[in-house]
Amino acid sequence: MIEAAFKGRLGGFDLDACFAVPASGVTALFGPSGSGKTSILRCLAGLTQLDGRLSVNGEVWQDARTFVAPHRREAGYVFQSATLFPHLSVAGNLAYGEKRAAARRRGAASQPVLDRDAIIDLLGLAPFIDRRPSDLSGGERQRVAIGRALLAAPRLLLMDEPLSALDAMTKADILPYLERLAAVAAMPIVYVSHDIGEVARLADRIVQIAGGRVVGCGSTADMLERLGLEAGVPAFEESALLTGVIASHDTALRLTRVDCGGQSLTVPPLDLPVGQTIRVRVRARDVAIALQRPSGISIRNILDATILTIDAAEDAVHGDVVLGIGDARIKSRITREAMAELALKPGMPAFALIKSVSFDGRRGYTARDPETGADAR
Repeated sequence: MIEAAFKGRLGGFDLDACFAVPASGVTALFGPSGSGKTSILRCLAGLTQLDGRLSVNGEVWQDARTFVAPHRREAGYVFQSATLFPHLSVAGNLAYGEKRAAARRRGAASQPVLDRDAIIDLLGLAPFIDRRPSDLSGGERQRVAIGRALLAAPRLLLMDEPLSALDAMTKADILPYLERLAAVAAMPIVYVSHDIGEVARLADRIVQIAGGRVVGCGSTADMLERLGLEAGVPAFEESALLTGVIASHDTALRLTRVDCGGQSLTVPPLDLPVGQTIRVRVRARDVAIALQRPSGISIRNILDATILTIDAAEDAVHGDVVLGIGDARIKSRITREAMAELALKPGMPAFALIKSVSFDGRRGYTARDPETGADAR
């Protein structure tokens, strides 16, 4: 487990955050800008010292009597903007990470989770291994920074909004590298972001931060259902996750069919094998509701569902309907007029309608190991 509690004042900001999460997979610190996410990450790294306690797998890094210095914490830190040595090549920057690993545990077996060649392959660094940082794109520099952090053999990898300085196209290009990293890294990753799309794609669990405090903590699937506007999530981005198995590919029609608990979900083509378990992000705005199975309609995904809950404030234009799809839950955001016209009530059978084109082929899918259920990404 990672058990953390920090309390103190930073300038005009009060931080009072406490959480405990498994020391495995990806934990996202999620919340709006200025909520205290980076401050918590810096406390984890020891770069900011406040009153509190921190233990990683039972080893105390901070308490009332102990404060392990940052360079002894065996924590890798990836900043928003890649902080590479400009006078060194990519290979030279990676070598610096290896030197840090050796210095941390002199005389002990301090080895990176992956060796140098594996990290270069994982992050696609070979084509520019001899270049200087000034000759790299923003996404390439960030991949080098991640590689250097990994080669320092951290027991904990901290990532502070590593994609926030990149444009949308570059983000889309680098996300698959982060997914691959999360799949093979044996160390836990704490990932700071205010982008719910990134979090839904990468995280196993979410710690929700607001006003310097932890206001929610749970699995990504559960937290996506609970997150609202108060967490800084735009209404059109609220979402849920469906887990399924790739059933078939239609190369002629450029489609992939996913079995979700015995029901078929059609999505844009995925370069994943039949039998691979994946999770699919479904945005609330992309889900319509019907009380009878429609025919003569272009929407490909018509899923049997049950209405679980209805939430609609009297002064709101829209409301939220939570639908049960087998063991999963998704959310539909529809107008209050539609709710009234359909006379929706909890317990009613219904159909969830989702356009195939609402699934962006470059984001929103996470492959999962079919045996363990862990993200294979």
